[in-house]
Amino acid sequence: MENAVLITIGDEILSGNTIDTNSNFIATELKNIGVKVTQIFTISDEIETIKNTLREAFEMGSLIITTGGLGPTKDDKTKKALAEFFNDELALDEVTFNHLKDYMERRGRIEILERNREQAFVPTKSTVFQNQYGTAPCMMMEQDGKLCFSLPGVPYEVKPLIKDQIVPYLKEKFNLNYITTRIISVVGIPESILSDTIEEWELALPEHIALSYLPIGTRVKLRLTATGEDDQVLQQQLEEEIQKLFPLIGNHIIATVEDKIEKILGELLTERKLTISTAESCTGGELAKLITSNSGSSKYFVGGIVPYAAEKKIQILSVSKKTVDEYTVVSEQVAQEMAAGCQQLFGTHISLSTTGVAGPGKGEDGNEVGTVFYTIKINEEVYNYKLYMPHLERNDFVGFVSQKIIQDLVSILIKD
Repeated sequence: MENAVLITIGDEILSGNTIDTNSNFIATELKNIGVKVTQIFTISDEIETIKNTLREAFEMGSLIITTGGLGPTKDDKTKKALAEFFNDELALDEVTFNHLKDYMERRGRIEILERNREQAFVPTKSTVFQNQYGTAPCMMMEQDGKLCFSLPGVPYEVKPLIKDQIVPYLKEKFNLNYITTRIISVVGIPESILSDTIEEWELALPEHIALSYLPIGTRVKLRLTATGEDDQVLQQQLEEEIQKLFPLIGNHIIATVEDKIEKILGELLTERKLTISTAESCTGGELAKLITSNSGSSKYFVGGIVPYAAEKKIQILSVSKKTVDEYTVVSEQVAQEMAAGCQQLFGTHISLSTTGVAGPGKGEDGNEVGTVFYTIKINEEVYNYKLYMPHLERNDFVGFVSQKIIQDLVSILIKD
């Protein structure tokens, strides 16, 4: 068994009101045990739609996992669709009902047990995996040697079901190949030129090693994925291929292990025993959030401040009022003074500052939406930057700028 198909069921996903985080999590967990997700469907909670999608999924993969559409209300039709698809019927499962009863008793909600009684009705041919964090069980059906798992849609229920029950079950039942992945982060070179530069290397990759280009902002992640029976051999082969890249694009590579730019930065700061602080206006704390998203970030992140109002930049960071009046608050000069004040305030080796107009309206001083100035200060060295991205919506703008600043800092540290 190598290929899996994921099916997300629910109108709330299709409407955009809810983000499907389950598919990303499940695909990652399956990849780690050698199962490749080849298709992800997002469908409405209608019986015929579910059945038609199941039919298509069974033609595409040997493992199908559905999430969503399981609940005590009448509009949850997944179980009915499963019963019809597998020529089965729903019946009360005493083990599941007793588990549901215990679950309700532990939470002091036994009075609503009967309202949730429907949750204990499952297809008679199914194998049930009890849900320790919710009322809807996971049901597994088998057809022609292929498996279908049906899970509830709540992420905090999905994760333990996958990690603690389904993944161990699959590892025990099937002899699975390993799928090993490495990420090479490349900066300072457009994707098209990068592709031309490494084309000969790419064409010479062994058949069991695949390459994907994953642009993120101004960075390109090269993802190498190797499939085989021996994980240690695969790791060695990937390392050998990565080393072949250095003579070609070595001056553009900033990392070959970690994926997220904030983790790459965290490793550099920890290794060099450097501290960092942030002073953010237009990014509103997103820089600090990214940096502190790493476990162990307390070793290097000292603190951050969001002095949104101009007077707070002056009062707290000692930005000169004369500078603000002469150049406006959205300017290189103000960004530079913010970084200097931040570094002094927190006593760090490195400080980052941002000032700009995230939108949707123009700044009070007439600066255009999408304008941002930011400064990276490393000890006494100062690096000033300007970006202009009027096409980005506010949240995208904030995310892009924050990623770009950390990427620029990583590039400086690596060159140094």
